[in-house]
Formats: sequence, structure tokens, C-alpha cells
Amino acid sequence: MTEIATTAQDILTRLGVQPARYTDGTLESFSPVTGERIAALPEQKAAEVTQAIDRAAAAFREWRLVPAPRRGELVRLLGEELRAAKDDLGRLVSIEAGKSPSEGAGEVQEMIDICDFAVGLSRQLYGLTIATERPGHRMMETWHPLGVVGVISAFNFPVAVWSWNAALALVCGNPVVWKPSEKTPLTALACQAILERAAARFGDVPDGLSQVIIGGRETGEAMVDDPRVALVSATGSTRMGRQVGPKVAGRFGRAILELGGNNAGIVCPSADLDMALRAIAFGAMGTAGQRCTTMRRLFVHESVYDQLVPGLIKAYGSVSVGNPLTTQALVGPLVDGQAFQAMQDAIAAATAAGGKVHGGTRVTEAGPEAAFYVKPALIEMPEQTGPVLEETFAPILYVMRYGDFDEVIAQHNAVGAGLSSSIFTTDLRESEMFLSAAGSDCGIANVNIGTSGAEIGGAFGGEKETGGGRESGSDAWKAYMRRATNTINYSRQLPLAQGVVFDI
Repeated sequence: MTEIATTAQDILTRLGVQPARYTDGTLESFSPVTGERIAALPEQKAAEVTQAIDRAAAAFREWRLVPAPRRGELVRLLGEELRAAKDDLGRLVSIEAGKSPSEGAGEVQEMIDICDFAVGLSRQLYGLTIATERPGHRMMETWHPLGVVGVISAFNFPVAVWSWNAALALVCGNPVVWKPSEKTPLTALACQAILERAAARFGDVPDGLSQVIIGGRETGEAMVDDPRVALVSATGSTRMGRQVGPKVAGRFGRAILELGGNNAGIVCPSADLDMALRAIAFGAMGTAGQRCTTMRRLFVHESVYDQLVPGLIKAYGSVSVGNPLTTQALVGPLVDGQAFQAMQDAIAAATAAGGKVHGGTRVTEAGPEAAFYVKPALIEMPEQTGPVLEETFAPILYVMRYGDFDEVIAQHNAVGAGLSSSIFTTDLRESEMFLSAAGSDCGIANVNIGTSGAEIGGAFGGEKETGGGRESGSDAWKAYMRRATNTINYSRQLPLAQGVVFDI
């Protein structure tokens, strides 16, 4: 067994995951840090998924009757267990997803934060009292648990996305069935074990309230197709969303789709260029460009282009690339060879379209041959065309000049995705226009910060080909509940709405 596999399995043992869950199966898990196999997991076939949903449906019938503040207590305990396991789980995220230790720990902190948010929410599942036109009547709305929640997560945030959904779903009265990415199943098993610790402290948790199902496409399809799964929250590519969305809609289920993000930033003439450079560098190179909120397009005003871009090119040339477990490198590996090839194909297409490439080469000395480390690529493009219009899940930043503000807003919005966006300016008119109905068409629009690094307090999600879903903060909890409008007549009369008369 390799050293990295031993480390991963030691962590799993400390967290309480039984060895049979990760040593005897057909689904192989590889660490992008070294490219080595670290586990082999049993896969759940369609019949086993059905059985898991059977258990979840039975758990729902019990859990929905538990008072919401009591449900919040389970999530509070989960937050405590996550605090205790932060170092181990963060390290496992780094091993399995290739993130730096800081980013791995930060992802677990995000889990802790959403637990804190959800605990408070458990006492705030408010409905409205609504004015009624009928005397002696009261109209209001109430919110009730929805049902089984299915979660499909991606490799790049292997634990945070589950927590966004699970923390809210649990306080809203719903069980959760989670299918993690085939590339990051071990972190899912670890999260389930941590939740089971919290459940043991809580007591009286229904069997099947939280489950992990391991497998590939067949496993995911079995969950998506089951009509008892009231809500499917799916994070991944737009291609995946085009398959999941219609299937769920066809059975009149709900879907939260968190899909692609061809995110852009705009640097205006009045921008603080030093701050912009630092924000762009993290937004474009952090997590090796493997965030859905990664900055992939940058429009720089022609008056400051020659001041900003040479500094960016220098930053790209000097950024450290290496093993996130043994070095202080800021950029870790791509997840696998397929991601590396997609990056090289995009760079070739950009070159053919007239792009000037800085970086983008493989860093062979950073890791073994089976791992894929690359220098982030900054590509100066003559215009927004070809590969610039498509998201490549890798550290590629396309940089273009602009002159007219209205035209750059149109260019900014001229892509299929609509997740995150940012503008760097000290001009109030430009910033307010960017945030207005005539500005960015994304679900996230920032001023003087980059496109990535969203906090859990705000609703997370985007428009257009990003799917339109919202998770995490604000009122995203409403997607996990069903709304009932109630009218109570406490009079001795029976007036009808709209003045309708029906006397018998």
C-alpha cells in the first residue's frame, strides 16, 4: 500500500469508517496528488438505491413530526463533530481532491458555518400572515417538510456542497440520500461517519435519515428517476444538468441545478489595480482553476491594460505549483488526465484563434507521471470567440481589451452560463450599473472582489445554463419545504372572494 493510501485509510479509521466500505469493491479512488489508487469501494446498484430510498421514505414519516428546533439540535451536534474532525477531514479533502491544506480546511470550515446557519434557521421557518378581503377570516401560509432529498455532488467541493444541502434539508424535516462524485467517494464516507457520531449523541434518529450511495451513472440515474425523491440537488457540468433536469421535471419533482460557470471580471479605468491583480490571481488560479466560480474571462479597459496585464503575466509565471501535502505551493494538481487533456485542447484552440499563451505547460517535476500538475495559463485574446465562449474546468484565464462600458457588459453576458461575475471600479455609476437589471446577468455579482469565495450567508447559484438553483444561505431553505396557504373562517358568515354570490 502506498504512503498516501495509508494516510487516507488511517484518517478513515480515526473517523469511524469501516474498512469494508473502502477496501473491497470495483469503484477505484485515485488521489490527484500522486495519481495513485487509494481505495476500491463497493458500488450500489439500482436495486440497492431503491432500498436506500425505501429507508429514507420511512425516515421521513418520522422526522417530519420532530419539532424543527429539535431537528436543529442534530445539526448543532454535527457542527460540533465537524469541529473536532476538521484537521482529519480537511486533510482527506486534500488527498482526494488535490486541494491545498488551507483550502481543504476552509471547505470543512464552510461545513461548520452552514451548520451554525441552519441551527438558527430551525427556529425561523417563518410563514406570512396575509391580508384577506373577507371579514372574519384570517389567511396565512405555513411551511412543511418536503420529502426525500437526493444530493449529487462534484469532485471539486466534495464535502461542502453536501453540507449546504444536508444541513438545510435536515432542519426542514427531510432525509438525505447522497451520491458523491465517483472521483471523491472517501470524503463522503467520512462525512456520513461524522454525522452518525452526531446522531448517536442526539438519540432517536430514524434509520435511513442520512445515507451515502456509491456508484456511477447507473446509481445516480436510479435516484433521479425515483418519484419518492422529492428534490434532487445536482452539482456538476451543464451536460449533466441537461440530463438530470428533464428527468426530474418529467415526474414533476423539484431540482436544484448548480452547473457550469464561465465567469468573468471587468477591470475599469478607475480600478485599484493592485487589489484587482490579487483578486484576479486567486479567482483564476485558486484550486487549480477547478471551482465553478473560477474567473475564466477578464475584460480590461484599454487605458489600464498595459499596467495590469504585465503584472498578471508575471504572477502567472512565478506562482508555485506542487504537491499540496508536502509543499507550500499555491496551485495543486488537476484532478486527472482527462482534465489535463481538456486544458491542452482549449489552449490549442485559443492559439488557433489568435491567442497569445503564457503558461499552460505541464510541470513534470511537481509530481509523479500519473499526476497532472500544470502552470496556470493566461491567454491574451484578440476577441471573445471560440474556446472563450466555453467553460474549460482548468486554470485558463482569457484576457481581452475593451473600450466602451455598455459593449463590455454585452460581451460579459454573451455566454451560456450565468454563475458569478465581478467588476473592479471606484466609479459609483459603473458599479451600480453592473449590479442593476441592465448589468451582470449572473446569480452572483461582486464589486472589487473576485468571482470566487462565496460566503454561506448568501444564496448560492446562477442563471441560464448554470441551472437557476439556489443553495446555502438567504431563503434557499424554501426549496426544501412545501408551502401551504391557509384560510380560516372564524365568523358566522360565508363571504366568497371576489364578491361572488352563491346562495342556496
